[in-house]
Amino acid sequence: MFRHRNDLPVEGLLPPFDGATTWLNSQPLAPADLRGQVVLISFGTYTCINWIRSLPWIRAWADAYADHGLTVVGVQTPEFDFEGDLANVARAINEMDVRYPVAVDNGYALWQAFDNHYWPALYFADAKGQIRHHHFGEGEYEQSEMVLQMLLREAGTEIEQGLVTVEPQGVEAAADWSSLGSPETYLGYGRAVGLASPEPVVPDDRQPYSAPAALRRNHWSLSGDWRIGSEAVRLTQPDGSISYRFFARDLNLVMGPPATDKPVPFTVLLDGEPPGPAHGVDIDGHGKGTAEYQRMYQLIRQPGPIRDRKFTITFPDPGVEAFVFTFG
Repeated sequence: MFRHRNDLPVEGLLPPFDGATTWLNSQPLAPADLRGQVVLISFGTYTCINWIRSLPWIRAWADAYADHGLTVVGVQTPEFDFEGDLANVARAINEMDVRYPVAVDNGYALWQAFDNHYWPALYFADAKGQIRHHHFGEGEYEQSEMVLQMLLREAGTEIEQGLVTVEPQGVEAAADWSSLGSPETYLGYGRAVGLASPEPVVPDDRQPYSAPAALRRNHWSLSGDWRIGSEAVRLTQPDGSISYRFFARDLNLVMGPPATDKPVPFTVLLDGEPPGPAHGVDIDGHGKGTAEYQRMYQLIRQPGPIRDRKFTITFPDPGVEAFVFTFG
């Protein structure tokens, strides 16, 4: 595979980074600054579970090949409005141990310059500034690393044949694809599906919602006084909850208080009981946790066997916003 340089045809030139909102971990970069370097462009956004699960490999390549002529440049293009908050982004990439340069792309200028449509997305540029390969989504990590090695060898660097060893942990661990029976589920009315509360949705206004007697798989409900907006649901009075019947090893929820609000405590139940050994990294076995800011929280990681489970998260205080469930 990829034995000759002709196996990697030129797909275009590395676009300029002029439209970046700001840079983190680096001074602003331009393609001219990177000439002579092999460049890996990594598009992501910090709450995207697919990007999070690819991050261990990006980190490992950045470390392994930094002294061999590779520069990794992350591009943070927000999916939700709060992902454009620079304080949120800086906090998240620090907590995720992202040490390579990151261009914040709040205006989608780089997204458009690359004609990109995906999180995550990788673009591989050679030492002449020519894009030679791309990959969208998770997976194919060995192939991607072999592409990097080929481009580094083209640039005159001696690279050993071995590949990096990566053992992702926690939220970065690969999904259990064989038992994944629940899809990404948005809660804002702009993309929501599966809401089972019997009350009709009142867009952008608060109203009481209630849970049905039973939930079918991949359906969810609200209880309490909520405002359903285009991106998120927001609890407007104390003591609200969200329930979801799911089939997956992991359940994650993108949520948190807006930047001006205080952290929000919460409690998670699984089939009406504390999750115990099925708790995720962001709660304890009693189901207790705190949403300090808006990010992805891993709430459930089941040890198995996997079956239909009813998840419920309860908030004693108002102010929290919830955006999307993801699974793994």
